[in-house]
Amino acid sequence: MDPLSTVRVDSWTWAVRLFKTRSLATAACRAGHVRVNGDRAKAAQSVKVGDEVRVRSAGFDTIVVVTRIVAKRVGAAVAVECYTDLTPPPPPREEVALLPIRDRGTGRPTKRERRELEELRGH
Repeated sequence: MDPLSTVRVDSWTWAVRLFKTRSLATAACRAGHVRVNGDRAKAAQSVKVGDEVRVRSAGFDTIVVVTRIVAKRVGAAVAVECYTDLTPPPPPREEVALLPIRDRGTGRPTKRERRELEELRGH
């Protein structure tokens, strides 16, 4: 077996720039934010070519399939060649309703104005 046919999941996710530091990758594995082939991955779990790796960050999943094993951190151009990105596009941003702006120095809003503000905010 080739010595680089498998590598630790925390090391690989850091090497292909899915995490900024190796310790962040290890912490994400410990917290259950990294899955390999659908199962929660411990930091020392091995990944090989063809494995699907899911990384949960900022409320969204990044889904990649391993195409090349690297143990050391590589440049961004090389990192993109090490996986196939299957991440779905982000949902369209909803238009945020503009909040009415009160003139400075007009004092506290009245009860009626507070109710109108709460209605606009959806409370």
